[in-house]
Amino acid sequence: MSADPVLPSHRVHLDAGGNARLHPLARQAFLQAVDDGWSDPRRLYSESRRAATLLAGAREALAASLGARTGEIHLAPSHTVALHSAVAATVHGRRRTGSTVVVSAVERAVVLSAAGHAAASTDLVPVDRLGQVDVDRFTDAVAGPGIALAALQHSNGEVGTIQPVGQALDAARAAKVPLLVDAGAAVGHVAMDDSWDLLAADPADWGGPSGVGVLAVRQQVRWSPTWPDDPDRWFPGGVSVPAAFAAAVALQARDDERAATSARHRRLVDRLRTRIPQLVPDVEIVGPDVDRLPHVMTFSCLFVDGEALVTELDKAGFTVGSGSACASAATEPSHVLAAMGVLTHGNARIVLDDTTSDDDIERFLAALPVVVAHVRSNLGVDGL
Repeated sequence: MSADPVLPSHRVHLDAGGNARLHPLARQAFLQAVDDGWSDPRRLYSESRRAATLLAGAREALAASLGARTGEIHLAPSHTVALHSAVAATVHGRRRTGSTVVVSAVERAVVLSAAGHAAASTDLVPVDRLGQVDVDRFTDAVAGPGIALAALQHSNGEVGTIQPVGQALDAARAAKVPLLVDAGAAVGHVAMDDSWDLLAADPADWGGPSGVGVLAVRQQVRWSPTWPDDPDRWFPGGVSVPAAFAAAVALQARDDERAATSARHRRLVDRLRTRIPQLVPDVEIVGPDVDRLPHVMTFSCLFVDGEALVTELDKAGFTVGSGSACASAATEPSHVLAAMGVLTHGNARIVLDDTTSDDDIERFLAALPVVVAHVRSNLGVDGL
């Protein structure tokens, strides 16, 4: 067996999309709930009632942050399951109305897959070169016959583009079609409004634990469970009480810190967007300068293999994503970048977390030109 590679002692985590470090308060909350909320919250004895109290408090806090009623909050095993169930249950519940799902071309892969599985047809709405959906085309699509559901992400976790969900909701409401908003990349990072009928959020993106997802469903949405009867008709079997409690605590903390953290992230990302093209030849910064998430950016390099770029940056002490933000282990070209009509190879996705410092960014900017030159040299491309 070969020895494990020796990695730099100082590691810089720049791949926090759905993969953020646990917030310190979330860690404390999780350990408290392990001690106090270990029992099944659906049973009747004292230990279970304590667990039920923690779970109810988590739902209430999540509802307050998301602008929902407590009864509209449903806890899933993951963000992926929340999105898949939202599509499947809504399409099934509205099958008498129609069986077509309207989606943007840059939705998360699970939404596109779920729509293709649950619906008879999918209407894919294009985006422009900045990744923003064609509002007029989206409006026309949801006004068509037989539409069961429309889905538009709040913002894209790969390039940061914020979508016009308010306009999309107006169009969907006029057509009496429910709108599913994937806010997995946005909650905890930007202020949320009530422009949704179903909303999915990802605690692992805001410093909560993995193993829990959040789905908010307005009471007027018609849906049909595809599971057997259970006290929780959306996600039978219950959810980890410690994970749910820690997720709620992390979101409250992020809400309190959001203004300062977002300002710092935006400043750091602006530095990256400005400096990378100055330091690295033949590079494209993807996505808009404005109307974007504060902590996300993607750039693409000509004459560079994306997998090799990620690997060499890892050796240098930097974790970044590449390819699709929702399938980062895949070597397939990103469907988001393809839909935008930009370079789909040699790309790196940077998502900052609470620990990212000015020094981390400067170290990355110093290392990147050397790494890119090395990758290009290995591919026989020199002198750029």
